[in-house]
Amino acid sequence: MVDIAASARSGFSRRVIGWQKANGRHDLPWQQTGDPYRIWLSEIMLQQTQVQTVIPYYARFLARFPTLSVLAGAPVDSVLELWSGLGYYARARNLHRCAQTVLVERAGKFSANPEENARLPGIGRSTAAAISVFAFGRQAAILDGNVKRVLGRCFAVESGSSAAQDERTMWALAESLLPASGIESYTQGMMDLGAAVCRRSKPACGACPLQEICIARRDGRQAELPQRQARPALPQRVSSVLLLTDGRRVLVERRPPMGIWGGLLSLPEEPGQGAEGFALRHGCRLLSTRTLAPIRHSFTHFRLIIQVLRCEVEVLSGGVSETAVEWLPLENVAAAALPAPIKRLLLAARLGR
Repeated sequence: MVDIAASARSGFSRRVIGWQKANGRHDLPWQQTGDPYRIWLSEIMLQQTQVQTVIPYYARFLARFPTLSVLAGAPVDSVLELWSGLGYYARARNLHRCAQTVLVERAGKFSANPEENARLPGIGRSTAAAISVFAFGRQAAILDGNVKRVLGRCFAVESGSSAAQDERTMWALAESLLPASGIESYTQGMMDLGAAVCRRSKPACGACPLQEICIARRDGRQAELPQRQARPALPQRVSSVLLLTDGRRVLVERRPPMGIWGGLLSLPEEPGQGAEGFALRHGCRLLSTRTLAPIRHSFTHFRLIIQVLRCEVEVLSGGVSETAVEWLPLENVAAAALPAPIKRLLLAARLGR
């Protein structure tokens, strides 16, 4: 636990609250409500995603799913379709599962208790705390990346013997700094400071309300704090896919519910029998093939290289042989539930149009 005097603790929260009221963000769509459903939706979308990216998705989701019950009753494919391009698709699947769980097991209501909400699908400790703070005014600490950076710099939090120990230290510090009042402004202020002032690179220390007590600024250690455990190099995987098109449509398949891009439509992986055999199996005659530039995409735990073989085909029969496979009209690509790199490939290439 980081040793901080009581006066420094109260001074910290007071500075953050005062700064947020004068300089923080006040016009975000989810700040204009105390509805737990809308606050939960925004918090899930904001996980590992920037505010400006989330805003249009948030508006579209509310237009389609204005209440928790509507979301719970919708097909998961509709949820994935609206989520397409936002990334981290497990969030969308968990969003749907969570809505159904809250509707069935909790009479459609979130709890004011963060520990109860943290047991729901897709809601971790920090997200649960944010729901409790902004929807119910409860005292609870959040600890997203922005908050970790503010705390790590202000109090010069050194890395310990393990990532788990570092996490425990940060949580204990975050909880020890909670103010007696003004929890909503304090919580929003911590997020705003990390996003706009205490940035990862080129922090605006001269505009920071914590500059007089920040150890990193005093010692010139902004670049090295907060300290983090060294990460091993990400492994690399290679996948080969087929882009079959008749000029009007592209053949796609629904991926399994779990795993990479679970539940989304994507290009089928290249099978053992090769492109010609695959085309015949789906009622097509292969006319020509062309290798496209590989797609590189990074996930949290590995990097993926997608090798793409474009296949011009003539469709000999109207249907396909597998229920998970379908022909997607080209004009529907932009709205389809496709992984972002696959959608970009299809939209950019326009399949020769």
